[in-house]
Amino acid sequence: MKRTAHAHWNGTLQEGKGEITTQSTTLNNTQYSFKTRFADGVGTNPEELIAAAHAGCFTMAVGAALSQAGFKPNDLTTDAILDLDMASLSITGIHLDLKASAIEGVSEEKFKEVAEGAKANCIISKALSVPITLSVLYA
Repeated sequence: MKRTAHAHWNGTLQEGKGEITTQSTTLNNTQYSFKTRFADGVGTNPEELIAAAHAGCFTMAVGAALSQAGFKPNDLTTDAILDLDMASLSITGIHLDLKASAIEGVSEEKFKEVAEGAKANCIISKALSVPITLSVLYA
């Protein structure tokens, strides 16, 4: 299986602009620029897309792990916070903040164990080489 995306850029780093399109066309000529990446502009940026991909992948992995263990997942919501060090222009880590509705038969300890496993084993986590941290609110 292959997934594709297309990016186009025209101009200098600070004055240029581009568009990103994904295979599914969920992003379809979505604009990105220096301002959307390093300031407050309208559009997206690569770091935001990594955070979105990680949040989605991890949340699905938690649901899958719960299902495989014989439980029916309830609401799962994840915020992924990507840390970008502007001095070194590098991603220094991602924090996953998971909020979940209690599931019958699943203790908080068991839920956190499942979430830690999903953090380590979701496809996007395995593709990243930065530290990944996790907090869980299970109620």
